[in-house]
Amino acid sequence: MGCYITFAGVLVWLGVSVCAAQPVGRILGGSEAKPHLRPYMASLHVDGKHLCGGFLIAEEWVLSAAHCAPEKNNATFQVLLGAHSLSEQEPSKQFYQVLKYFIHPEYNDTETHNDLLLLKLKENAALSQEVQILPFQTMDRDLPAGMLCSVAGWGQTSLTGKHPDKLQEVTVVVISRETCNQRDHYDNEITENMICAGARRKDSCEGDSGGPLVCDGIAEGVVSTGYRKCGNIKKPGIYTRISAYVPWINSTMQAASKEEGESTGSKETASQ
Repeated sequence: MGCYITFAGVLVWLGVSVCAAQPVGRILGGSEAKPHLRPYMASLHVDGKHLCGGFLIAEEWVLSAAHCAPEKNNATFQVLLGAHSLSEQEPSKQFYQVLKYFIHPEYNDTETHNDLLLLKLKENAALSQEVQILPFQTMDRDLPAGMLCSVAGWGQTSLTGKHPDKLQEVTVVVISRETCNQRDHYDNEITENMICAGARRKDSCEGDSGGPLVCDGIAEGVVSTGYRKCGNIKKPGIYTRISAYVPWINSTMQAASKEEGESTGSKETASQ
């Protein structure tokens, strides 16, 4: 198993177990979402271009995938909220600068383990009908096989590489870890911290990375990776299981808020 990436205009085969080149994660076989009915969706922009998806989990925090972090230290990193179309003018659109971001300390970019990224916005998002927080699963549990969930994004919509301007969505089915680890599937590469979900010709695809796998109105997973050809029923999309990382998510947000509070306090003291 391996993946293709484009390098200098040439399609190159990588003989690695799971496709891990940026950007990974992949909406195929879906349809255009109704505008602004997924008000938690975020588009991560690097140097002015959509790279990945993400979603708002608190007024100043967005959750995404670790492999979506900018590769250049001096890149302009922004989050777009309240969007349906990436290009059209919409009154609900809000761009926010990323103050800092946190890659999971045990992220492994070779096997895309622990593929989570937390982004702290420079200011709180202005919540509205088109910009809302999505609750995430805090109970450490596995999803039952056969459960219907949905995933959305601005990623690739066909195997020809077409990317949409407007948000797309698709319904996928949770596949048991036992099935997903069978030899003709991912051959024991799916860990307890991953979720498999897909359907024939229905999948997340390139550019959807970081978006949420939503089940019963709760974010259960984050689009991570998958097979080189989206929509293969035996090689479904792979999602990072959020509930396994709740301690890291909470502690990271609390530490960052405490650090900012102490910094603000010091400045106020110094100015008095």
